[in-house]
Amino acid sequence: MVVRSGLVEVRGPEPEHWRRLLASLSEDSLHLSPAGAALSNGEPEPSPPGTEPGPGRQRSVRIVKQEAGGLGISIKGGRENHMPILISKIFRGLAAEQSRQLYVGDAILAVNGADLREASHDQAVQALKKTGREVVLEVKYLKEVSSYFKASSPGTPPAWSPPSGPGDGPTDPPSPGALPGDNDTQTELSFPLEMCYIRRRIQPPDTENRYIELLSADGQQSVSLRLRDGPTAQSWFTALHGNATGLLARSTAGLRALGGTTARHLGWLTEQVAGQEERPVLALLTDKELLLYSCLPRTREQLDNPDSRHPLIATRLVHSGPAKGPPLADPDLSFVLRAGTRRGVDSRLFTTATAADLGLWSRLLVDGCHGAAEQLQEVVTACSWLGQDCQLTVHLDRGFTISRVGELGRSLPLISQPFERLRMSSDDGVRLLFLDFGGPEGEIQLNLESCPKTIVFIIHSFLSAKVTRLGLMA
Repeated sequence: MVVRSGLVEVRGPEPEHWRRLLASLSEDSLHLSPAGAALSNGEPEPSPPGTEPGPGRQRSVRIVKQEAGGLGISIKGGRENHMPILISKIFRGLAAEQSRQLYVGDAILAVNGADLREASHDQAVQALKKTGREVVLEVKYLKEVSSYFKASSPGTPPAWSPPSGPGDGPTDPPSPGALPGDNDTQTELSFPLEMCYIRRRIQPPDTENRYIELLSADGQQSVSLRLRDGPTAQSWFTALHGNATGLLARSTAGLRALGGTTARHLGWLTEQVAGQEERPVLALLTDKELLLYSCLPRTREQLDNPDSRHPLIATRLVHSGPAKGPPLADPDLSFVLRAGTRRGVDSRLFTTATAADLGLWSRLLVDGCHGAAEQLQEVVTACSWLGQDCQLTVHLDRGFTISRVGELGRSLPLISQPFERLRMSSDDGVRLLFLDFGGPEGEIQLNLESCPKTIVFIIHSFLSAKVTRLGLMA
């Protein structure tokens, strides 16, 4: 089913070469077609005089055919072209023109009560041929399509950028997946929306706020769109993003079917890296980890080998939204994650496509951290204290225990304190962890023999989960 159709410009192989194409958006794909060279023949036919109807309003038009000449219209589109049935030409002196109620760019929704919304081009032609002398058409005017049909007639200037002329580009046949060109009336491109990356900004920065960038799930196909103005671009972006979001459940179910993971959420993020171009990152959130990929995994092996993985128990959302947005990011849609690792703190800055996506990711990451803490319950790490080889146990409910291994391998507790007694914790970022419970032993200095950030972040996650248990905001 076609959701919307309209005229767009698509970036060609050369940086500033734009091609004017007809776009049709269905539930699961964006269809791009040149369409223009086959739209009409001979002199351009004007629309009937008078004010054009407002776009989007459905009208019922009654036409009485003449004894000869039929309706006097040409149509384009159809289900096989991912387009509605469209009036592309109105012939002078015949019934359609004399009615003064039909316009080039009208989508024909029904003929004498027969629904044509899902009809092929041939089915629509047959339905129109079978009508009697009196015909009732249900139509809806598509203004952008109208301007495209008129501009494709000889002698009429194009609506936006001029089409390429002889010598502007290669004359070789298009390669698979290539964009349809102005001189190639047969080539079409159907861009799948399932798990595609959609972004309003492109490089260089979109100063006119009318560009949209799309990248396929496998990272092999990309399309850059330029719309007439900012509001039109936002309208198309909303429709594209909404359709892609509607396909998320299917993609998530596909990953679960591969096995080995409990996929809680899946989606594209834009990672901002200082001194480098931003890059799309596919993020998969499981019960225990945040997994990052460069494209959608299609096999179990690809699923098990992400570009990077971040245990939620040692990962914190430290910023979300506009309050502290760095200059290189879109501050209204950004969030920052910090992960404690054996090499230190790994900080990553991401941007979402919409404010709703930002809110969803922020909530799921915080909830995921708390859920991971509830599942893990306890962590144990080796350390040394006061010259003794010990181990530090941190338990979600029982708190902190420092113990040493005695005879027969039995654990002998040296200090045991609940979370409520913890007054201060800090670290040197290298190997030392400092804990102060206010007891007679004073500040406890533990040597972990590696960077303490992982255990520090886990302690913070446990504390945050405990606070959330009490119904307070962590």
